[in-house]
Amino acid sequence: FLSVTEDLVRRRAEHNNCEIFSLEEISLHQQEIEKLEYLDKWCRDLKILYLQNNLIPKIENVSKLKKLEYLNVALNNIERIENLQGCEELKKLDLTANFIGELSSIESLKCNIHLKELFLMGNPCTEFEGYRQFVVATLQQLKYLDSKEIERSERIKALQNYPEVKWKIREQEQAYLLKRAREKEEAQRRMQERKDEKQMDSKLGCDSPDSPQEKPNKAEGDGEREGCRTVENDDEDRKFWEEPTPYTPESRLETHRYMEEKRRAKDNVR
Repeated sequence: FLSVTEDLVRRRAEHNNCEIFSLEEISLHQQEIEKLEYLDKWCRDLKILYLQNNLIPKIENVSKLKKLEYLNVALNNIERIENLQGCEELKKLDLTANFIGELSSIESLKCNIHLKELFLMGNPCTEFEGYRQFVVATLQQLKYLDSKEIERSERIKALQNYPEVKWKIREQEQAYLLKRAREKEEAQRRMQERKDEKQMDSKLGCDSPDSPQEKPNKAEGDGEREGCRTVENDDEDRKFWEEPTPYTPESRLETHRYMEEKRRAKDNVR
């Protein structure tokens, strides 16, 4: 997997003469990052951190960023809100279009007393009945949720209905987590199938040596093998893109891995 490297951070710190210890803002979006680490050691003064459109599955290793005011981790593979208690100055948190279904994990944000804006649009939890009421009642420091201002009257009503709404949310959350467990099993099965198919192809496929009778000369044999590989690749591509799969962190990661594999194969041919 790809993680945050010092070289990447230095390259993105051009505006700060490539010094990273005193960085206050950094943009690491669209870098195919799969693990969030080191920034809390290298850049303790960060106030703004952009990490949108990566493949990060978990919020971690940011709790020592005491000065962090804005964290953008939109379009990642995050499933729960956690490990932000140490970000004492956090004012704005963008989690748009992730995979958060464990809505009760927002309770960990109660510690972030300066948090004013939270974005959860495009997450499965926003489909839950009572979603907005639950968030408004749980995080009383919030001023805006999903770009919409929280009125005083809305908060009073949410607090009145809190016990009932909380119970409803827990029920929906449990159902969602069971669904996710099935999706993970299915993803595991598909991965194993693809692995088995590849092994079978490498044993029986076009790459196996042909007998001399089938290969009158080298050039002709090469052409046949190349044609065979192309047809195989086209079939594999078609099968991969046409197979219906749910939109999950696993399928997003699988698509990324598949495209990366294809890119590497093309580079090798070149």
